[in-house]
Amino acid sequence: MEEVEIVVAHSERATLRVGGVFLKVDADQARLDTEAEAMALAPVPTPEILWRKPSVLALAALPGAALGRLGAPSTAPPAAWAAAGAAIRTLHDAPLPPWTGRRRQGPAELAAELDRECGALVARGILPADLVARNRRLAEGALRAWTPVFAHGDLQVDHVFTDGAGVTGVLDWSEAGPGPALFDLATFTLGHQERLGDVLSGYGAGVDPGAVRAWWSLRALLGVRWLVDHGFDPFAPGCEVDALTRP
Repeated sequence: MEEVEIVVAHSERATLRVGGVFLKVDADQARLDTEAEAMALAPVPTPEILWRKPSVLALAALPGAALGRLGAPSTAPPAAWAAAGAAIRTLHDAPLPPWTGRRRQGPAELAAELDRECGALVARGILPADLVARNRRLAEGALRAWTPVFAHGDLQVDHVFTDGAGVTGVLDWSEAGPGPALFDLATFTLGHQERLGDVLSGYGAGVDPGAVRAWWSLRALLGVRWLVDHGFDPFAPGCEVDALTRP
């Protein structure tokens, strides 16, 4: 029998590696359905679906390696980051998928979620009030109307695989749907802020780096409590709290 590795797991879902096959097990079948549909529509390389059963999606391994890891320096060359930026732009320029998506739908709903999370972070003593307040002010720059794009929705750096120059595949599409382009760009570069210039060189014109900075604060503030509650460490070097404490 092949060795079984737990790639990631929490109370809602888990990803297991069995040899060269990755098994995504999810209590929410709709999330797996979205993932499969998004991979079929996305104009960028995605893993091959080997088979599907209720609550399980089996995927082939991607060639290459993850562009980076949150909390660790990336050794990938600037060309690989620029190639990732170009792939993200290709996705964002694609026709919108025919579902509403699981992410929040507009600035007003996002602002309400941000208020709840900031209040909880302070009330529970997870983060100091002054740090939350400073980043809440920065995050306000993201609370503006946007034109929806075909967004990945959870575009963490370790979800993008490259061969050192080009993108060989993009993983984890369960949050895909119409959404803000800057959320994807901020999620992708969170913890690797120094790579933003390389990413935008491939992504192309039309992005204000200052706007991405606002989304870094927003993305981190919305994620810290969930990570703590699900057994992850947002305080690890290079992770969400680091993004909030950078000048």
